Amino acid sequence: MSVEPEHASANGREGSQRPQASHREVADELRTRIRSGVLRPGQRMPTQAKLADEFGVERGAVRQALRILQSEHLLTNMSKGSPATVAPDPGPARFAVGSEAPPQPTMVALTPRIEAAFAASHVEIDALCLTSVSLNLALGEPLRLIHAGRLKPAKIDVRVLLPSRDIDLAFPTAVDTSAEGAVHNRWLAQRNAQGQVLQYNLQGLRSTHKIDVNVTFRALPFTPPVKLYLLNGVEALFAYYTLERHEREIDHEHLQTYDAEGTRSMLFAFERGTGLRDTAFVTQSRLWFNALWETISSELKLID
Repeated sequence: MSVEPEHASANGREGSQRPQASHREVADELRTRIRSGVLRPGQRMPTQAKLADEFGVERGAVRQALRILQSEHLLTNMSKGSPATVAPDPGPARFAVGSEAPPQPTMVALTPRIEAAFAASHVEIDALCLTSVSLNLALGEPLRLIHAGRLKPAKIDVRVLLPSRDIDLAFPTAVDTSAEGAVHNRWLAQRNAQGQVLQYNLQGLRSTHKIDVNVTFRALPFTPPVKLYLLNGVEALFAYYTLERHEREIDHEHLQTYDAEGTRSMLFAFERGTGLRDTAFVTQSRLWFNALWETISSELKLID
């Protein structure tokens, strides 16, 4: 949906009075200007204040819109204290969004989308994964922006589903079954350490920034073959764990294992409202996650 600006806009046009736009409508309009060449590669965007005035929205909505475009690789220099820059022409594949967007490695795709999610007043993140390593890494930038005063969510709710310590994992697993205990213990230590870091970093915002934060973990009775991130109920990021044979040093021994590199898993992005398939995928993913959370998962304590 295109939004006609009320005041002098980034493309120099005059528009008529219109209802307040949503951050997604702002993103849609700016994306159209970039695609059409009105905003050229290397050109600086108008300031957030000017965009907020143009579209008649709060700056928070502008920040959300800009972070959506950053996640699509249409903008760069988002965190340097100056207006963002239109990215160099990346070719048609990177202009694709929604169900047409190409998958990207987790650590390329997840960080900007998590950052965009944190522009909301109420941040809701649900994650199903093996250890929460990728989620911790992706949270680094929004946490930095909160401490810098550039993001100010009022409430953060995070739910994480992880495999139970009491099951025989399908992976990671040792090629030589006699070493299975060492591989399991290494995974468990990583699961617990990453969960504790996640909990500490987010819950610390209660005292430092008076943000209402809730972080909850539950244990699954199986090894998830996929990872899933649900952001603010409107985005679903999905990836397969692809197994490979690796050599790991565990307890000063070099062991052969079957494992997956979660940070490199290719994430497929789905967004509610960008098409029937995307909307259905987000809806069904939320139903699936909630069903696991409310039925067969159990309390998880991050202890050794």
